[in-house]
Amino acid sequence: MKKSYTVDSTCNDMRIDRWIRATLGQIPQGLIEKNLRAGKIKLNKKKIKSSHKIKTNDEVDLFNIDFKEKIVQKKIKFEPSKEIIKSNEDQIIDNNENFIVLNKSAGISVQGGTKSKKNLVDIFAKSEIFKNTKPYSVHRLDKDTSGVFIMAKTRESAQLFTSLFRLRKVHKTYLAICHGELDKDSGEWNDDLIRYDDKKQIIEKAKTLYKVLDKNSEASLVELKPITGRKHQLRKQLYAIGQPIFGDIKYKLSNSNKGLNKNLMLHSYQIRFMINDVKHTYTALLPDYFKKLLKVKRLDFSNLR
Repeated sequence: MKKSYTVDSTCNDMRIDRWIRATLGQIPQGLIEKNLRAGKIKLNKKKIKSSHKIKTNDEVDLFNIDFKEKIVQKKIKFEPSKEIIKSNEDQIIDNNENFIVLNKSAGISVQGGTKSKKNLVDIFAKSEIFKNTKPYSVHRLDKDTSGVFIMAKTRESAQLFTSLFRLRKVHKTYLAICHGELDKDSGEWNDDLIRYDDKKQIIEKAKTLYKVLDKNSEASLVELKPITGRKHQLRKQLYAIGQPIFGDIKYKLSNSNKGLNKNLMLHSYQIRFMINDVKHTYTALLPDYFKKLLKVKRLDFSNLR
């Protein structure tokens, strides 16, 4: 018996083993590995390893597999209340027939996972805005990062955005409040960032343009324009130069956040792209906690909204 699935844009760049668990349930890793080796799970008619990353519109075939007895726990979707749906709808900056743009609040994930159930995909799936379709997340934004975020309404729109991001035709601007005073007022960071795929070390090139908008001996307000899109790229790069972002509990100096607001001071401020020769620019208002720390640290943000 053969079952076939088409990968949608919400799973683009996801490991095949993660996709299997997200789609079919919490299947033991050993069982996934065994079936991959046996060729009972194929991607685009080819055998692959569990670490292989799938792409939008890839075809996954399962041959003579019944995972039902082996599933430990089915993935449970987050069921948002009407109040949660309404509060997130209130954050929408633009709503058109192809996509929405919202000012994402800090503390909410884009998609559900093992560590986080509350997420935007499940929330907007219950919204009247997506009544005759479903939300497609087309890019990443960390759970604790606030600001501009796009969700497509159709598969075609999701595929278009995926292409725009891959071709680096979507331009994002972030704002960060970081510890200390940067040596230069502007420049470019080119780094080799390390991440791990299980125990395998992977080195990725990361490029960011930066500009200091204001600074003093205690803190700096920095504008960041990532050229590449590596995981935690901006947080890692600021940490690497000894100026980590306020509120970052992962990339921090010892006791650097003691007694301060615990929010991550990283905000997706603006996003720009072009579709059919029409320019789109969206800007997200700064959160109150972000503006409060700017005032506490005596950083000028009068030119920002």
